[in-house]
Amino acid sequence: MDHSESMSGGPFFWRLELCWDGTDWSGWQRQPSVPTIQEAVEEVLKRIVGETIAVMAAGRTDAGVHASHQVSSFQTKKNIDPSIVLRGMNALLPQSILILRLELAPKGFHARLWSTKKLYRYRWITGQRKCPFRSRYAWVWGQELDFELMSSVVPLFVGQHDMSGFRAQGCTAKSTVRTIESARLFYQDDELHFEIEGNGFLRHQVRIMAGTLFDIGRGKIPADRVQELLDHGDRRRGGRTAPPQGLWLIKSWVANSPRAV
Repeated sequence: MDHSESMSGGPFFWRLELCWDGTDWSGWQRQPSVPTIQEAVEEVLKRIVGETIAVMAAGRTDAGVHASHQVSSFQTKKNIDPSIVLRGMNALLPQSILILRLELAPKGFHARLWSTKKLYRYRWITGQRKCPFRSRYAWVWGQELDFELMSSVVPLFVGQHDMSGFRAQGCTAKSTVRTIESARLFYQDDELHFEIEGNGFLRHQVRIMAGTLFDIGRGKIPADRVQELLDHGDRRRGGRTAPPQGLWLIKSWVANSPRAV
C-alpha cells in the first residue's frame, strides 16, 4: 500500500499489533493506580521515541482477559524506524506483553474507528484437571456440561440482534445492536471452547453469553432463555458473567481506510 501521504511529513501514523497475558493487568484502558496494557505500552514508547504518545486499541479488554492479537494505533511527530522501535519495545516491556508488528499506516489511521470485526474465544476446562497452570487461561470447572443442549442455542446468536440482554451495567455504547457473523461450540481435548466473531461487542457481552451457555449446560436455566434475551433484552433473566481468565481476544481486524469500515 502507498503510504506516501504519511511519509510526506508529520504527523506519522502507525499500526501496532500486539498480544498479552492479561492475568496481572487491569485491562487495556489506562486507569489511575492500577497496571494496564495501554499505560505500559505508552510509557515504553515515550522512552524510545521521546514523545508523549497516546495508543488507541481497536477495542478494550477487561482485567484478566488475554489477547493473542490486538491492533492499535498511534501518531508521532517525527518519523521512526519501526524495526528498531519494535525491538526496543519488546526489550523493555514485561514478558507478559509482546509486540508482534509495527508498520507505517495511512494518514488518519485509527484502530478503534477503523475496526471492522473481532474474534473471541471462551475456554472451559470441563474434564478432570490435568494441569496446574491452565487456571490462568481458562475457567476450570472440572465437570461435564450438556454439550448438545448448549450447541443447540449457539446458532441463535448469529445475525443482527439487539444485545441488551447480554450487556453489563455501565455500558456506554450508543447502540446495542450488533452483528454476529459466526458462533460455534467445540471441544479441544479436555477444553470446551465457545468462539464468536462479530463487528463489535458490548461491555462484558461475550462473558455474559459464555455464562449463559454455562448455566444452560448445567441445567440452571432453560435453553429457550437465549431467544428470550434476544427478543426482550432483560439482562436479569440471563446467566452469570463468566470469569475473565477464560476469555481470549483471538484476532482483531482493522481496515486500511475509513471507506472500508
